[in-house]
Amino acid sequence: MARYKLTLAYDGSEFYGSQRQAKNRTVQGELEDALAKLGYSEPATLMSGRTDTGVHAIAQVVTVDLGWSHTDDKLVRALNSLLPADISVRSVQVEDEKFHPRFDAKSREYQYKLFCQPLRDPIRERFAWRVWPAVTGDVLVDAAGQFIGTHDFSAFGSPTTPKGATVRNIMKAEWTRLSSDEYHFFVQANAFLYRMVRRMVFVQVAIAQGRFPAETISLSLEKQVAAGKRSGLPSGLAPACGLTLIQVEY
Repeated sequence: MARYKLTLAYDGSEFYGSQRQAKNRTVQGELEDALAKLGYSEPATLMSGRTDTGVHAIAQVVTVDLGWSHTDDKLVRALNSLLPADISVRSVQVEDEKFHPRFDAKSREYQYKLFCQPLRDPIRERFAWRVWPAVTGDVLVDAAGQFIGTHDFSAFGSPTTPKGATVRNIMKAEWTRLSSDEYHFFVQANAFLYRMVRRMVFVQVAIAQGRFPAETISLSLEKQVAAGKRSGLPSGLAPACGLTLIQVEY
């Protein structure tokens, strides 16, 4: 028996998130069903974090305690032969038995994709948010910089556990322009609140469309929590389709 660290990629479009549910299709559910065919019967697999319905990943980390007498490469091939087309095991390695994919993680990084077009684009919209009116790229860049550092992000998400902390340290928050109409947001933090990245993106887009002033973000991070809420921020979330977990660092 050994503890294996699996790195997964998946198209989240047809999943009700990553964590197993009794009646809905999830990433963890499909993975554990595949592992069961290889003799896995231990308690539930452990994940580096949960992704919501419709969110994608290229670097979700999962650990599994498995009795496997062949090479790591053969385990990759065996699992991929059993998994559906929208999940892939990218790599496998043996870890210390005390390794925990969530609690041992030093940081996580997400990418969010959007493009600016007035008309629907069914292909691009599977993995990106179509935004209209168009955003101003320079305003997006300036807005992202306000997130850097350690702040109370309760205005941007909910704690992942009851009464959990809402202070997070953002190490990277930057936009890259990929083409005349497409922008990618990269954000790295020690941890994230529930739906935090999608909220951050939504607020930045509202500012870059000229609907809210540039200082909206910094003011929301400076104000004290009042009755569990903060005023001044636009309400809403960026769609899940544009979000991908791209890295977990240990």
